[in-house]
Amino acid sequence: MNFSISNTHVYGLERAVKASGNPMRIAIDASEPNDKDFLRASKLASCQTGQGHDNFLKGILVHLDVCAPLYWWKEAQRYHWFDFVSSESTMHCLLKFDVAAQCVDETDPQILARMKELVAEYNAIPNDEEHRDEQKAKWRVLVASLPEGFCLAATMTTNYQQLKTMYYQRLGHKLKEWHVFCAWCEELPHFKELLGLDK
Repeated sequence: MNFSISNTHVYGLERAVKASGNPMRIAIDASEPNDKDFLRASKLASCQTGQGHDNFLKGILVHLDVCAPLYWWKEAQRYHWFDFVSSESTMHCLLKFDVAAQCVDETDPQILARMKELVAEYNAIPNDEEHRDEQKAKWRVLVASLPEGFCLAATMTTNYQQLKTMYYQRLGHKLKEWHVFCAWCEELPHFKELLGLDK
């Protein structure tokens, strides 16, 4: 299984671009943005992260589905505005997953073989009250042994300001998954234009 991003939806782009001019107005202008609005927004958005001039980017909301290995999720979860809407669950579905098919290609085949054995051992335990403690113990072994290359999918929500931070922090990262993520960012509507990446 490979890292993937799908079902991307972007909301509020035009409204946020127009709102980027609010600090210089005496009344909110909710008309459609024009070239001047996009030029101003691009200048503000290309500021250094943390300066605050790019705050309007928070108004450009993004929903997406990400399928990623556990080692990637651990890094992605450090971002405060990269939030889970809902995700697949190992607690509910671990025994239903084809673990080998759900892992990245680089996962060690010996680990996958051992996981298959552990699942078989768990399934061999009688499902009755007498064996409940044995089941619980084996379940913990299964969950604790799941390889880092195991991929889970989640629906996420974020915004362009957070994506700007993620993009610049992960652009040269050693994990190829981040390279795919950054390339996806570049394909978002007006992302390159707003951040000055198309110059």
